[in-house]
Amino acid sequence: MALTFVGGGARSGKSRYALDLALRVAGRRAFVATAEAFDEEMRVRIEKHKGERSAGFETVEVPLELHSVFAGGFDVYLVDCLTLWCSNLMLAGRDVEREVDGFLQAAALARASSEIILVTNEVGCGIVPENELARRFRDRCPEPDRRLHREHA
Repeated sequence: MALTFVGGGARSGKSRYALDLALRVAGRRAFVATAEAFDEEMRVRIEKHKGERSAGFETVEVPLELHSVFAGGFDVYLVDCLTLWCSNLMLAGRDVEREVDGFLQAAALARASSEIILVTNEVGCGIVPENELARRFRDRCPEPDRRLHREHA
């Protein structure tokens, strides 16, 4: 089976593209959502995204324990998105490197029988952020993306 990596800028259409790719796979489809609704604006965004998905997807909300999703027995897993997952891990004080390692191991096993589509934002192409947390995020976030692409593509 395949691992497909979909990257792009915010609001670039990468989620729509990933959904179209997943619809080409027959069988059970999981939409793995990493976003959390901490405020009303994010709740509205999440509901809008849910409305854009067809009934052909089962939504699985996994903001932190992303490695656990692969036990679901789906034919395709669309993970949207790794950038939010990294942010969730950092805000929860989790060891991002260890979490990425666990995710990579679980994804490698799942690829034997499932398609995996990973969505991520391009991070670090703009100006240097003004605060320390944003700079750590910018510095941390691309690393899991590069590791996934280089080691497991």
